[in-house]
Amino acid sequence: MSGTGVLPAQSITEMIASGALSADPAILPEQVQPASLDLRLGRVAYRVRASFLAGAGRSVAERLAEFEMHRIDLSNGAVLEKGCVYVVPLMERLDLSDDIQAVANAKSSTGRLDLLTRAITDGGEEFDRIPQGYHGPLYAEICPRSFSVLVRPGMRLNQIRFRRGQAVLSDAELQALHAQTGLVSGGPAVISEGLGFSVDLEPAEGDLVGYRAKPHTGVIDLDLIGHYDPAEFWEPIRTTEGRIILDPGAFYILVSREAVHIPPDYAAEMAPYLAMVGEFRVHYAGFFDPGFGHAEAGGAGARGVLEVRCHEAPFVLEHGQIVGRLVYERMAERPVQLYGAGIASNYQGQGLKLSKHFRAA
Repeated sequence: MSGTGVLPAQSITEMIASGALSADPAILPEQVQPASLDLRLGRVAYRVRASFLAGAGRSVAERLAEFEMHRIDLSNGAVLEKGCVYVVPLMERLDLSDDIQAVANAKSSTGRLDLLTRAITDGGEEFDRIPQGYHGPLYAEICPRSFSVLVRPGMRLNQIRFRRGQAVLSDAELQALHAQTGLVSGGPAVISEGLGFSVDLEPAEGDLVGYRAKPHTGVIDLDLIGHYDPAEFWEPIRTTEGRIILDPGAFYILVSREAVHIPPDYAAEMAPYLAMVGEFRVHYAGFFDPGFGHAEAGGAGARGVLEVRCHEAPFVLEHGQIVGRLVYERMAERPVQLYGAGIASNYQGQGLKLSKHFRAA
């Protein structure tokens, strides 16, 4: 198996063969991405009173006994309602070696629906973080925040990435990589605990800068791709002033000013910028796979889609304001398959774009 860094697709395939990754039913080849594994929902969802972590020495099953309100059979499809919290056992389980840790994250389409999805584990004291040597089941905590959704067993709402050792690039290493490959275009490279990116509120054409989720909508069937009329679920946000005012509690889809590149030997994760940057949160759904926006994988830079929720007070967001950062990590070795290069990659070369469930506006 490969050395220090984020494990590529070929190493994930080896983990499946060795039993370090297992599932019932068996893991499908299409679940393996360039630097991650898609996780599948099981056949039952537990409606719970509140979000929870198992905590040291406790199992998720024990905590479900405390917090379960009722259980839902997903076999023929079931609706997870907006504003409710559910826990769904996943089909996959882990048997990690003592030198492998894992981190989970929502998939891009999940985040763009404001579908809060986090992994929890037995003994877990953090969401989405799985320690070295973990042996046991995986669960998804799901809280639909803007839209109710129809789900079925086998749907893939989150994904997991594996790493050995320290993989995150320091600012000095990131500066050197940018000088070598050019990690961003369309704006300066602001490097501070990752690569900063800013919001684009001055589009090159027209005045459409984003979308705001409507408060009272129908159900979204997550199996339907390119199906829904955006106008039924989203209000377009337009401006010619280079700024917008975020409403407390509202959810927005915006886009970064910069186009980013993820070279083939690296991966990245979107992270919050700073808590004091403003009264809003840029969500960080999804990993950026090796090859995202990169020329070798058929890209010419891809802008980051921003999932933004405003908190307690209205907030003025202005063009070019830094709102998030990309944390780059080394791959343990180059993946055999890059993002966008001959695989079904929905967001290669993207700009402002809703999730794949909506028809092109």
